[in-house]
Amino acid sequence: MRDIDDTRAPLLEHLIELRRRLLWAVAALGLAFAICLYFAKPIFAFLVQPLLRAGQGKLIYTNIFEAFFVEVKVAFFAAIMISFPVIASQIWQFVAPGLYAKEKRAFLPFLVMTPVLFLMGAALAYYVAMPLALRFLLSYQGNVGGVDQQALPGVGNYLDFVTKFLFGFGVAFLLPVLLMLLEQAGIVTRNQLKAGRRYAIVGAFAVAAVLTPPDVVSQLMLAVPLVALYEFALIAILFTERRRSRERGTDDSETAA
Repeated sequence: MRDIDDTRAPLLEHLIELRRRLLWAVAALGLAFAICLYFAKPIFAFLVQPLLRAGQGKLIYTNIFEAFFVEVKVAFFAAIMISFPVIASQIWQFVAPGLYAKEKRAFLPFLVMTPVLFLMGAALAYYVAMPLALRFLLSYQGNVGGVDQQALPGVGNYLDFVTKFLFGFGVAFLLPVLLMLLEQAGIVTRNQLKAGRRYAIVGAFAVAAVLTPPDVVSQLMLAVPLVALYEFALIAILFTERRRSRERGTDDSETAA
């Protein structure tokens, strides 16, 4: 009976630690949400700049609650972005004690790369892809058979468009992190990734076709960086393989000595 009690204690400690980390993460998200809700209008004003630069100066809402819920969604969207470093650090602090020193050194760069690559993808979407896509989509305005065709986008519809682009491009730019983690876990090898390069190129264009409007320029704006990031992951994996080989050689020499 004493042995059973001894085995339960570590599990209980892990659950208490998990609850503590979750509380810190939720608290960070809640605080960020409260602040972002107060600044929801300026944040949304920043998000509508690509639409304004595309020549569209009007947004409408037909549902009485739509404008309010848009501000709530904007605040939540911004809160996730702001609180992500805190949430990621809490996840790391919960997982790190169970890792060896070498595993910590291996996985910590991925934790650092994740927000950097996500912001790079979101920046590409905001400053380049979205203005191009909006100009293409708004070009359908004009006289059609004697009828004036005018774009009157709703605030909710536009926010869905923005979040789809920002999150889509941001998550797509995490491809190197995903591939390197899979290689570290032993699920795939660099040779397998090299052999599947042609399928990766087709997949990149398929993802671009889903996440962007049906114009060639917008699709290329996402597909080409995805292919480049795939190649970057292959190069990074090559360096990690060489580093592991050197470490194994050092360990073997120390064991022989």
